Amino acid sequence: MERTRLDGRTVLVTGGSGFLGQQWTNALIAAGASVVTVDVADAADNTARHERVDITDPAAVAALAGRLGDDGVQIDALVNNAALDAPVTADGLTATERFESFSLERWEREVAVGLTGAFLCCQAFGPAMAARGHGAIVNIASDLALVGPDQNLYRVDGLPDDEQPVKPVTYSVVKSGLVGLTRYLATYWGGRGVRVNALCLGGVARDQDEVFLRRIADRIPLGRMAEPGEYAESIVYLCSDASSYMTGACMVVDGGRTAW
Repeated sequence: MERTRLDGRTVLVTGGSGFLGQQWTNALIAAGASVVTVDVADAADNTARHERVDITDPAAVAALAGRLGDDGVQIDALVNNAALDAPVTADGLTATERFESFSLERWEREVAVGLTGAFLCCQAFGPAMAARGHGAIVNIASDLALVGPDQNLYRVDGLPDDEQPVKPVTYSVVKSGLVGLTRYLATYWGGRGVRVNALCLGGVARDQDEVFLRRIADRIPLGRMAEPGEYAESIVYLCSDASSYMTGACMVVDGGRTAW
């Protein structure tokens, strides 16, 4: 278990002010890491260093790397967590744009944050890890990077088919793209000691619509969504030496959903 400790190491977490970003940050700090959170929003309530950065802007990401370097901060692990999602709430999906009417503007914005942002952060921090011969990159993907979304989960009784809410196309594309980026960089930097893995998560129970919760529970062998905090040890494992022989992999933590 000593190999899961991160004392003396610094981890950068993008999207650190969001729900999952805070979960990762708290778990990493508990494992002994120093954490730098990056977000366009204000800092969350933790002891991490926070940087307000738009990770879709190459100049801003480069400036962040330069600023941290000037301060003597060495990034030992990078968690690409930032994303724009359409979560299911107590009222269902917050957006109901179907594929036929999905706007190019929204496509570009969501791909920019979730996929291009990860690419830029890997470009900014990965080479220094490779030069030192040690580092870890974790891309936060999803079970929907491995299977297509079951749109029946989001159906609303009484609506015609062409008005039914759906999980947006960008979610699957971004999360699948992160898996591709994971495999590419794992083989690209593998010989230089940089491990790159994807964490493919199921959903977290957070006051979603009761109908949705019943429907998705029927599709998960464990019979429920994850509880907040159940993913915490996964990020510590992937950032630490406990996963020293693991790279190019998708670590699936989804209650068994993709086993069916």
